[in-house]
Amino acid sequence: MIKTVELTTTPAGPIVIGPGAPLLLLAGPCVLESGELAWEIAREMKAIAERLGISYVFKASFDKANRTSLTSFRGPGAEKGLRILGRLRDEVRVPVVSDIHEPAQAEMAADVLDILQIPAFLCRQTDLLVAAARTGKVVNVKKGQFVSPWDMAHAVGKVRGAGNERILLTERGASFGYNNLVVDMRSLPVMRSFGFPVIYDATHSVQLPGGAGGSSGGQREFIPPLARAAMAVGIDGLFLEVHPDPDKALCDGPNSLPLVEVEPLLKQLLAVRQAVAGVIDA
Repeated sequence: MIKTVELTTTPAGPIVIGPGAPLLLLAGPCVLESGELAWEIAREMKAIAERLGISYVFKASFDKANRTSLTSFRGPGAEKGLRILGRLRDEVRVPVVSDIHEPAQAEMAADVLDILQIPAFLCRQTDLLVAAARTGKVVNVKKGQFVSPWDMAHAVGKVRGAGNERILLTERGASFGYNNLVVDMRSLPVMRSFGFPVIYDATHSVQLPGGAGGSSGGQREFIPPLARAAMAVGIDGLFLEVHPDPDKALCDGPNSLPLVEVEPLLKQLLAVRQAVAGVIDA
């Protein structure tokens, strides 16, 4: 039995995540490049979600602490970034999610964010998971590229052990060689078997880590087929990095989806979801 997870105090009203609930969409730029860009994407994504009847949460990192190069753009940092996300949340009236990288960031982030996200590289960091769990906020743990789906049961156990049952798990591909990721679709039902909603990150799954020398490359042309496959296998939410002009994005442009392509893709995915309705959770 998969638990439903609720966001109860969002500016858009309560959101239920899980079987029988509308599809959850976490979408936005990789990193906060500017307030103007964040507002543009958030407003457009909110409008798309309302037209399609899906639940929307704006995502963007305030600090990308795991960039390939020392000179790569990391974002505005925790203090300024959280101020931007808080204003966006209040003015655009959308819930927000962002990464935390250190236990000390958990409380300050929880004052702003509706969902605290644990980056894939940090999914085994016990103190970080416990600190996020103790805030009482929904915790989205991204599966590490080096971790089997079965081993994510331990991440779940750490969050639950700290008294939090509001858990989401996200698949983003596994590394089996240099500069490449492979998605094992078995991981989706495996992680759902732990009893919590599962999200598929269709954009980081096509990333080529370090594949562009001093930065990561990507193969965005594979976002639609992989997202359709994940939807057919069974997911509760979708994670997308989107940008009006991915080729000019300051982070993860090669694996970001152009903003104009988001709605057509979501329509395809909702059709797939409808086709398998009643089968996945039977």
